[in-house]
Amino acid sequence: MEYLFLAHLASTLFMVGLIWFVQIVHYPLFARVGEEGFPLYSEAHSRLTSYVVGPPMLIEAGTALLLVFRRPEGVPLSLTLAGLALVAAIWLSTALLQVPRHTALGSGFDRSAWSGLVGTNWIRTVAWSARGLVVLWMASLVLGP
Repeated sequence: MEYLFLAHLASTLFMVGLIWFVQIVHYPLFARVGEEGFPLYSEAHSRLTSYVVGPPMLIEAGTALLLVFRRPEGVPLSLTLAGLALVAAIWLSTALLQVPRHTALGSGFDRSAWSGLVGTNWIRTVAWSARGLVVLWMASLVLGP
């Protein structure tokens, strides 16, 4: 049980830090790559990013689901369900909003797609930040006073 919760805590907090870096630094810098080299940059970005975000996102989603059924003592079901709902929101946002914009950018820099990517990524930034608060709240309940 402890390892399940620790994996959940670590994967979520990793993603909270990463999404803020992406939102504030990484995505805004897309506009400075230059049009000529952007298709190669975009392809490499998508490929390499999947190695960094794929494992922690899968661990986070899997452990969020498991924690609904195997909660640490003192953690209410409502808190694990809220965390799982935020995971669902993040995955839906990724699939429906960010991936299509990355796909459009794969053909070359498009200011509208880039702007949409930066704008819609706030959904994930806020949701992951809320998830960070949820898992820290869970941790405080697990650790006790």
